[in-house]
Amino acid sequence: MDTQEAQTDRFIIVVDHITKTFPNGVQALTDFSVRIRQREVVVVIGPSGSGKSTFLRCLNGLEEVDSGDIVIDGIPLDHDRKHRLEIRKEVGMVFQQFNLFPHMTVRDNINLAQRLVRKKSRADAAAMTMALLQKVNISEKADAYPSQLSGGQQQRVAIARALAMMPKVMLFDEATSALDPEMIGEVLEVMRTLAKEGMTMVVVTHEMRFAREVSDRVIFMEHGKIIESGTADDFFSHPQEDRTRAFLSQIL
Repeated sequence: MDTQEAQTDRFIIVVDHITKTFPNGVQALTDFSVRIRQREVVVVIGPSGSGKSTFLRCLNGLEEVDSGDIVIDGIPLDHDRKHRLEIRKEVGMVFQQFNLFPHMTVRDNINLAQRLVRKKSRADAAAMTMALLQKVNISEKADAYPSQLSGGQQQRVAIARALAMMPKVMLFDEATSALDPEMIGEVLEVMRTLAKEGMTMVVVTHEMRFAREVSDRVIFMEHGKIIESGTADDFFSHPQEDRTRAFLSQIL
């Protein structure tokens, strides 16, 4: 086994028996466990309220679990502040809303975390920013403000900003659901490129074509649990569970 194969065989995300209940009594995750390999692209689907977004938010500590364990790249997500900071560096997240700073240019939005968190020099941050803007095909907007960009352009900036931290894992929480239909494709194309380059990705999405084309594995969730999991081909062509078949019949 060569080095790349060995790395691909390694679990970079380990989630063991986590439970999450919100103050209003809603149990978002119930005894939830999953393991994700390095370089794997996992798409998570399911009805609204099934716990998909909560699962992603637990992975980088935005939500606290009530019980169970999460380990990212060998680092436990516990109450140790150093561990949490390391995981925040290693896990990039792109939300449904773009969350760009409106008073800062595209260039400055991407430079900021590099300077503050990664402690890069101004020149190194600037070089990384332009390389990433070229990667997401929006380098001509470096000096524009978010209000001057389309939704698709803003989301591509948000992806570039997340990548600027050089994460080992990227989480996408319905990154295209707030976009007009004609803008969805340009964001999905960036995500396809990341998948081809070997980025470990966990993607919550309603874009079933993307799930079929790009994912190594599809997870179907409901009521905070995994109902079914399998390769994209098996999942869409030969679903095993009645609930999975019913869900797919409504969205395909």
